[in-house]
Amino acid sequence: MKVLIDTNVVLDLLLERDPFVETAIALFEQIELGNLAGYIAATTITNIFYIIRKTEGREVAINAVNRLLIGLQFCAVDRQTVKTALSLGLKDFEDSIQLACAVLNQLDGIVTRDPKDFIDSKLLIYSPTEILNRL
Repeated sequence: MKVLIDTNVVLDLLLERDPFVETAIALFEQIELGNLAGYIAATTITNIFYIIRKTEGREVAINAVNRLLIGLQFCAVDRQTVKTALSLGLKDFEDSIQLACAVLNQLDGIVTRDPKDFIDSKLLIYSPTEILNRL
């Protein structure tokens, strides 16, 4: 199964945010074991770097990005991705980009803690716990 991992779940792992970190660790372990193919939008990297640099410093942000390079695949964000995102009608543009990436890359779903952000999505939307229970 190929899924896009929402930025909030990636940050749960990298920033060790309670009470979500344990589920995020379990999810990324499944990716590392090859039981799940995890993807993120290329723009997620810049968002994560910015957020972690502001809260934890540049070195921690660089290390975080390096960790993501190990197990995740990246969905390109190009002209078609932006055009598709604009046509989706979601309230949040970042979420639109992520959904467009998942659709254009023919992924099976999105893993997020905020399913309401992807209302009316034609893709399956899973919480981290839901996707772990499916494996």
